[in-house]
Amino acid sequence: MSEWLALLDINSVVIGSFGGLFIGLLIAVFVAKSAGRKAAIAEIERLQPVNTALEADLAAREEELTGIQHSLAVAETRLDEQKQHHQTEKASLEAAEKRLTESFERLAGKVFDERSKRFTELSEKQLSGLLNPLTKDLESFRDTVDKNSREDIRQHAALQERLKHMEGLNERLHEEAQNLTRALTHDVKAQGNWGEQQLERLLELAGLVKGEHYYTQHSVSGANGERLQPDFVLQLPENRSIILDSKVSLTAWTRYQSEDDEAQRDTFLAEHVNSIRTHISGLGKKNYPDVEELNALDFVLMFVPIESALIAALQSDPTLPEYALKHRVALLSPANFLATVRTVASVWRVHKQNTNARDIAQRAGHLYDKFVGFTENLKGVGMRLD
Repeated sequence: MSEWLALLDINSVVIGSFGGLFIGLLIAVFVAKSAGRKAAIAEIERLQPVNTALEADLAAREEELTGIQHSLAVAETRLDEQKQHHQTEKASLEAAEKRLTESFERLAGKVFDERSKRFTELSEKQLSGLLNPLTKDLESFRDTVDKNSREDIRQHAALQERLKHMEGLNERLHEEAQNLTRALTHDVKAQGNWGEQQLERLLELAGLVKGEHYYTQHSVSGANGERLQPDFVLQLPENRSIILDSKVSLTAWTRYQSEDDEAQRDTFLAEHVNSIRTHISGLGKKNYPDVEELNALDFVLMFVPIESALIAALQSDPTLPEYALKHRVALLSPANFLATVRTVASVWRVHKQNTNARDIAQRAGHLYDKFVGFTENLKGVGMRLD
């Protein structure tokens, strides 16, 4: 502001000096050119009003300048006052802001402490209610897994042991069958009972349990209402079954074994083959696979308890297997019967493992649902605290 006033003073001096110089120049020019003093005086008198007007204009401008300088001084004073007032207000606002910040921090700290205390109390109570059932479920889940693992290890070891002795057991079975065949030459009922014993022994050897995996002498009604009683019903998963028969006659076979005359041997062997064919035909007519109550597979397993008896029949009549299949019957000797029922036992083990796996999966799903509920409860607690 003071610089601008100084600039105005300089302008005033310049204007005044210019006016005087201009007048003097005019006078000098006219004096030089005037022919005489009178002409110069006359010219001076003529220019005197101009000079007077210029001086008056200069005075007016100086007065105007003085007014402007006064206004500027007043404005500068007011500006200083406003600056001082602004600084005072700024200091007040800063002090108020500081007080507000301190108050907010104290209030926020108090609220946080209160909410932390409430959250801790609620969390301890709800966590106790939620985690206690989860802990019990986890312990039960762990016990189930440990039990299944121990059972799998036990079954695997038992299977290895059984496989290790299978060959020796088969040889023993063959020898015993030969001896019993000689002893049961003419007693058909004794032959049937012995055949059932051999079949059930193989079922037990395969690890199958009576009353759980198979049943004996199970009576059912046939498709035409007749009474049927299969020797064995071997259960399968999904409520299916396989019918087992062990009543084939071995009378002709034992005679064939004990005969030395070749012609008679051929006759007895033909009778043996015919006996097997007759038994196959009889089994086919019973239509076990069509009995709805049994829900059996589409064939009956016909067990021939002596390995060599079946082999000799097949060698004598190679069409025998095809004939059996047409009547929905499958011929099995002790060796391949044992392999078959071991397969069934393996199916049951896999089924049990799958059932345990489903149970474990259900338990895991239950635990997951509880964890999800626990998380949702924690979110709800947080929202209520907010």
